[in-house]
Amino acid sequence: MINRVEESRGKGLLLWVAGSRETAICLFIILLIIVVSLRSPYFLTIKNLEDILLNIAVLSIVATGQMMVITSGGIDLSVGSALALSGMIVGMTVSENWHLPPLLALLMGMGLGIVLGSFNGLLVAKGRVPPIIATLGTMSVYRGLTFVVSGGAWVDAHELPDSFKQFARDTVLGVPNLVLLMIIVAIIFYYFLNHTRTGRQVYAVGSNPSAARVVGINVNRILFMVFLLSGLLSGMGGVLWVSRYASAQSDSAMGFELQTVAAAVIGGVSIAGGSGTIPGLLLGSLLLGILINALTLVRVSPFWQLAMQGMVILIAVVSNAAMSRRLQRVSARRRKA
Repeated sequence: MINRVEESRGKGLLLWVAGSRETAICLFIILLIIVVSLRSPYFLTIKNLEDILLNIAVLSIVATGQMMVITSGGIDLSVGSALALSGMIVGMTVSENWHLPPLLALLMGMGLGIVLGSFNGLLVAKGRVPPIIATLGTMSVYRGLTFVVSGGAWVDAHELPDSFKQFARDTVLGVPNLVLLMIIVAIIFYYFLNHTRTGRQVYAVGSNPSAARVVGINVNRILFMVFLLSGLLSGMGGVLWVSRYASAQSDSAMGFELQTVAAAVIGGVSIAGGSGTIPGLLLGSLLLGILINALTLVRVSPFWQLAMQGMVILIAVVSNAAMSRRLQRVSARRRKA
């Protein structure tokens, strides 16, 4: 009976910590909106708010895969290059086959992403290569392949069919397809991480891989799976990127992997693994999107924009570390009691 009570208290404490992080992000977003609105009358316009949502849609989708990798105790630095390579191949294919349905193109991009993510997973799970080293290498490989496949050329808007370019811009019941897909991905992976056995194992592996092995979890399978899913979502993001911006470029999404890490960390995902939520990730992506948009509207220098983004990331990391230490202290006191 006592163990059950302690377990219930532990779960309640974890939920409180997660909730407090998300509440803090919401309050910061509200404060940021108020401050920027006073500086720029264009910020709260419908068009600008729609642009923010469209801009963070691809980021949120790809960052969902990044979140799972980080939660499992790793990191995927190849997501930007995988996005660019998948987008380039699909863009070139669509430009040669104007009657290719956009949904089929999306599935093609996801399939390419699965291949790229699986290669990362094999390096980490079977090759025992540290995730940061493995994906640092594949980041360069995939980016190089993007230049090789395209010959350094771009796929311009006039080379793409209207049906493909409109795919990201069309709406369903007034909701843009990009935003709708972001919501669908969030719902699917929220359910997966919180209501399936495999999803909970991702957290267990990130918290303590040795203990996970002891209780019978196939750690290598989990590691392979999270990199595969990260690749799948990167491939999906690549197709949506090309459709959104009506072009496929060899240098697309350069540095995008750092934005996905930032969105995850700002959203409360522990860089050490073992914790993180989909709602927190969405809030982190939204905060990052608002910050980038706001700094542009108030005409802050691009150099200062990078510096301020870095400061927000540092604040998020320090806050997460402080909350983790507090959680450990409270848990230790309760065990002694």
